[in-house]
Amino acid sequence: MSHVLDQATAVLPDRFGFLMGLYAENYRRLDRLFAPQRLACGEYQSDLDDGLDVHLKVQERHRYTLELSLSYGFLDASTGHPSPSAQLRMYTDAGVAEAMHCHPGRHLWHVLGPFPEAHTVMQHRLQMNSFLNRWLEYLAEQGHSIGTLQAVASEQRRRA
Repeated sequence: MSHVLDQATAVLPDRFGFLMGLYAENYRRLDRLFAPQRLACGEYQSDLDDGLDVHLKVQERHRYTLELSLSYGFLDASTGHPSPSAQLRMYTDAGVAEAMHCHPGRHLWHVLGPFPEAHTVMQHRLQMNSFLNRWLEYLAEQGHSIGTLQAVASEQRRRA
């Protein structure tokens, strides 16, 4: 039997390595899709006339980080919150982007409890960031881009 098959761990990344790779891929996808590091704080909308407007909000800008929210332009009937939606953090110096949470208005500790095991937190982060990766890929395939992104006027925000 070959050495590769004898030691599969030498070929496959560990969970942490896989998660860091996923963060880097999310950064590249988000950068190619909407280039949020070039946007001012505010709300933006990508409309392809398909009824699924994408909303991107640049909430905070710091020297090396961006806080963002990404959602569709419709609300979940049971919760009244945008769905799907994700709270994102981009680390521009490290070139990584992570989904902080994918539950509207809920932080990780709301979902997992106050003292979750490390394995549980890692699994949850893998799930959230895998979802984000697939969602960003889907948005790009549908035609969303920096070219379709428009700033939302303040009067539109008040009506929403």
